[in-house]
Amino acid sequence: MFIQTESTPNPATLKFLPGQTVLDLGTADFPSAEAAQKSPLARRLFAVEGVTGVFFGTDFVTVTKAETLAWDHLKPALLGAIMEHFQSGAPVIEGEGAPSGGHAMHDEADEEIVTQIKELLDTRVRPAVAQDGGDITFHGFDRGVVYLHMQGACAGCPSSTLTLKMGIENLLRHYIPEVLEVRPVAA
Repeated sequence: MFIQTESTPNPATLKFLPGQTVLDLGTADFPSAEAAQKSPLARRLFAVEGVTGVFFGTDFVTVTKAETLAWDHLKPALLGAIMEHFQSGAPVIEGEGAPSGGHAMHDEADEEIVTQIKELLDTRVRPAVAQDGGDITFHGFDRGVVYLHMQGACAGCPSSTLTLKMGIENLLRHYIPEVLEVRPVAA
């Protein structure tokens, strides 16, 4: 098994491409070891000292590390953990309903606007963000403000504010005049 790695815009996050499906559908975010209890793969990765976050996409795994550690020290252990997991035949996530990757519910009064926002996010934003090892999901819409949840490499990325304001906000405002601003929300 050959696992490729790619850097992300977030220097604390590295993207691993195992060359096979990680999740059939959606994404899964594990911002802590406690959140990783349903995932044998995430538990293996958190067992590597210095791992502070794990995120799964359909064909990638992103790992976020503590800023005090260097990738040179962590990368071999992480590659080994990913390889061992896929060779073991264990599931990536145990149980049902684990992957989310979905948008939050919303007010029916804003149904048409929210539908347009979600469609733009799904077709224009999320595929590009997935290339960088992350995901952005709709969290809410209130009085012209769109609230988005950033995951994986996007969470804590130095360029995420710029992406949010200059990229996503401009895109949404261009197509949906009711959108005035975009703001990030915590999980």
